[in-house]
This record gives sequence, structure tokens and C-alpha cells, in this order.
Amino acid sequence: MTGIETRGTVRIDIERCKGCELCIPACPPNVLRMSSTRNEIGVLFPELLPGCTGCSACALVCPDFCFDVYRYETPLHHEATA
Repeated sequence: MTGIETRGTVRIDIERCKGCELCIPACPPNVLRMSSTRNEIGVLFPELLPGCTGCSACALVCPDFCFDVYRYETPLHHEATA
């Protein structure tokens, strides 16, 4: 297994999300995917996978301000799962 370096993270307000999916293709490290469950208004919402860089692309394209972006001073290392 190889390691994944995480340089940041996002907090996603899933109840605010309207499921537009604009954040998915905007994510440079491709660490967002749509969930298989629905929020309170009945739409799928983005889920975060390991490897976020904290680049803010998701927050910049989100029309509903669902993302809070955080950058780590020191990157975190995770083992990749198969």
C-alpha cells in the first residue's frame, strides 16, 4: 500500500447542499464524490475522500456556501486503502 498526503481538509454542510455537483469536477485532487445517501431535502451530497489539499476550489464554485476549508501546517499521512 502507498501513503496519501493530506495537506488540508474541508467541512461540508450536507444539509445546506442542493446536490448541484459543481464541486465534483472542480476538485483538482479528485477527492470528492457524491454520496449514496440523501440529506434532509432529499438530494445526494458530496463526500470527502483522503487526499484533500485544502485548495478551496470546491468552496469557490459552490453556490450554496457548503464548504469550510482548512489547511494543515504540517501535512498528515494516511495509508491508502485498497
